[in-house]
Amino acid sequence: MAQPLEPAERRPANHGPKVAARNRDALIVAAREIYATHGLDAPLSAIARRAGVGQGVLYRHFPDRTAVAIAVLEENVRQVEQAAAAEDAAFADVLGVLTWHLTESAAFLGLLHANGATGHTEALAHALVLSGRVESALRRLLPEGHRLSAPDGLMLAVAMVSGAVGGPTREVREHRAVAAWRLLGVEVGPVRPFEG
Repeated sequence: MAQPLEPAERRPANHGPKVAARNRDALIVAAREIYATHGLDAPLSAIARRAGVGQGVLYRHFPDRTAVAIAVLEENVRQVEQAAAAEDAAFADVLGVLTWHLTESAAFLGLLHANGATGHTEALAHALVLSGRVESALRRLLPEGHRLSAPDGLMLAVAMVSGAVGGPTREVREHRAVAAWRLLGVEVGPVRPFEG
């Protein structure tokens, strides 16, 4: 026997486009969290559940797994750029924001270091563009004569730190990242997201 439909006044309102941006943001945050725990091959349904939306909403925003990964990478880079553009931006503080993203999005590190062998070649190509944006944002704040000011020094150091960011928990990954910066002789500010 079919269940009767609820009266119109009891159905939740469909806010449609009004909540599209909020849903997309929630999906990106959820993807970052799920990927940090379960890796890039985590089920997309887990991301939708964590964001509190249906899978249809996820697919309206992101047609496939690669699109989700790219969106998270873009958001990470956008936050680093915002931190670098802040009025009182300091190099060490922006490195702290970058380090937070490296430790929070550790699942992406394999993607960033792969040579396309993982099957995520579109995301890899996009990651290389985003890497250039990160370098540009950091270089604007790099003090003259800093130990990372050599042409390849800055991004080589970032790659070395990202290579050290492994571990079962976010806390372990953060500890390793900060230790790696210390071994490189580079001061890093508080490891936290940019809240601008």
